[in-house]
Amino acid sequence: MKNILVYIFCISLISVRAQKIYTSADAHSHNDYEQANPFHLAFQHQFGSIEADIWLKDGNLFVAHDAKDIKPSRTLSGLYLDPINNFLALGKSIYPDHQKMQLLIDVKTDAIPTIDALVKLLEAYPSIIKSKKIIIAVSGNRPQPDHYTDYPSFIYFDGRPTEIYNKASLKKVALISEAFYKFSLWKGEGKIKEEEKNKMMQAVEASHQMKKPFRFWATPDTEEAWKLLMETKADFINTDHIETLSAFLQKLNSKK
Repeated sequence: MKNILVYIFCISLISVRAQKIYTSADAHSHNDYEQANPFHLAFQHQFGSIEADIWLKDGNLFVAHDAKDIKPSRTLSGLYLDPINNFLALGKSIYPDHQKMQLLIDVKTDAIPTIDALVKLLEAYPSIIKSKKIIIAVSGNRPQPDHYTDYPSFIYFDGRPTEIYNKASLKKVALISEAFYKFSLWKGEGKIKEEEKNKMMQAVEASHQMKKPFRFWATPDTEEAWKLLMETKADFINTDHIETLSAFLQKLNSKK
């Protein structure tokens, strides 16, 4: 009986140690450009991932959700690259310790010309593309995985569970993502169906087997949904509510 109790204790201890502690480093600012203070608020709260949708128009890269929302003053440079570059110019690390920042760039216009324009633009920011703590991940409209290696070393891609990667293309994958609604239509209140949660966990585990972080997009944006994402061991918690999620994570960790 004593041996059984010791075994149970050891298993429980291993389980506790294996539990991931989520912080703002695991938070993703969804459609960050729609915030009152794009980039800066997520940066202030040290979010690990920040999303910007881009449109190629007249040779420039604009940040907007829809084409009708494009405004001359809202460019990728002005809202994101310049502020990051200005911070790096002060000789500071983008985040403390080993934390990295992922800039998830969702391409809304045709993949090849838009990414070519993105590469050209980023080459004007050597401090950003040479930083080992900044990850540029291209999402949305992307080339086929076999062509990922056609792009410079500072360009990574947002993969999908259904895509097939060879060894070289897999190295260019920064993360794997999938739509939440492909697993469940749960609205973030009450309990999700257990079989739906299990499917989510399987998708996360498959990504982890490839040594890639996993993100669900279009998730409900509630405390219950954030808890669910943590239970599935997803690597990013999506939100439109930067300050609320940051406070939630701080409170959660203060109890541990």
